[in-house]
Amino acid sequence: KNEKGGSYYYTINHSTLVAFTVGAKFKSGNGFKIIGGHTDSPRLMVKPLSKRTASGCVQLGVECYGGGLWYTWFDRDLGISGRVLVRTIDEVTQKEKIEQHIISIHKPIARVSSLCIHLESAEERKAFKVNREDHLSPIIGTQKLLESAVGLQLNQFGEDDDAWKQGQEPALMSLIASKLGIETKQICSFELGLFDCQPASLGGMKDEFLYSARLDNLATVHCALETIMDYSASEDLANDDMISLIACFDHEEIGSNSTQGAGSPVMSEAVERITAALSENSHSRDPETHASAIRKSFIFSVDQAHAVHPNYSGKHEKNHGPKMNAGVVIKTNQNQRYATNGVTGFFARELARRGDVKVPMQEFVVRSDCGCGSTIGPILSANTGIRTVDLGMPQLSMHSCREVMGIADLTHGLNLFKAFFKHFNELDNCMEG
Repeated sequence: KNEKGGSYYYTINHSTLVAFTVGAKFKSGNGFKIIGGHTDSPRLMVKPLSKRTASGCVQLGVECYGGGLWYTWFDRDLGISGRVLVRTIDEVTQKEKIEQHIISIHKPIARVSSLCIHLESAEERKAFKVNREDHLSPIIGTQKLLESAVGLQLNQFGEDDDAWKQGQEPALMSLIASKLGIETKQICSFELGLFDCQPASLGGMKDEFLYSARLDNLATVHCALETIMDYSASEDLANDDMISLIACFDHEEIGSNSTQGAGSPVMSEAVERITAALSENSHSRDPETHASAIRKSFIFSVDQAHAVHPNYSGKHEKNHGPKMNAGVVIKTNQNQRYATNGVTGFFARELARRGDVKVPMQEFVVRSDCGCGSTIGPILSANTGIRTVDLGMPQLSMHSCREVMGIADLTHGLNLFKAFFKHFNELDNCMEG
């Protein structure tokens, strides 16, 4: 049962997270302070039938997820992670059940090797063109050494003629089973992707940079999680009459149109369900109460921002070029690729000013002769009717296998999110109309 002062969370598909804390003075119909981000990043996903061999090498069939800089995945040490479905027997009922397991193998089992320069033509050297089907299949071993795994797998399967299982690389199935402590024949499906095994590190002359994979968008998700955990344990919650909520969505990198993406009913249902659960009649969903909550709510749509690259500074509009370690970025686009407008942008700047720690803010507008990316901001604002501002922390190498941002901006982001949860209501009460 949801109660005032309590903290709760739930997931959708194990890849979208909704977490919220209830102000001690909350009344049904009051608003929501929402931080929305995304959990996914471009990566190489294992195909349903993964087994592939060529020229004496064992490979994995992979598919590109999202719009990655795929040339950066060459010559990286790659591990594998994701979800595995396991067939087992319930100890109590003795009936068959299917369990979901999250797995992460931090071992460089795969590598996409580049072609040596001596075998490239002059034209190929000028432009490194990647055919995503032919050039990105990673090598995981040599065929001769892994042949024995075929017999081992077939013995474990027995008479099983499951076409999906027969399409998997036996060595991969054996490794997964070993990691989970099960028999290979218990594996009935998986959803796996590759990742760079190199851990995050600090860099620069004064350790002012963070080098890591998937900063877009796990950096802002990290700040959002830290913020709501800190706020749920703070004294400020005793005087809060709103809901503080974070929503971290899957599938942003491919358009958000899925059951667990920002284009789904997840956000609007969260507002409706939480409002109803905390009303005096928890079995009733009053449209007017829901509409009141929507009018009083506000969304921080947070996604990493494009910092000015010193070698390509002409790619930025000259007065709107965010710099690393210089503050959180407000993203604006008059064609609504970002949800920011004059009012919601003001809210972000004013909250940065009112916080316990002043947060420096920067502005980003794309050049008029350049295309503009987008975020979950316009999707959420259109689907819910909630006021929204698009924000982000500046970084370089976005969508690369290895990205970089300033460490000071992590602190700036955290302080801004804290100011949002603490001071939004008092600021909103100052606004006319």
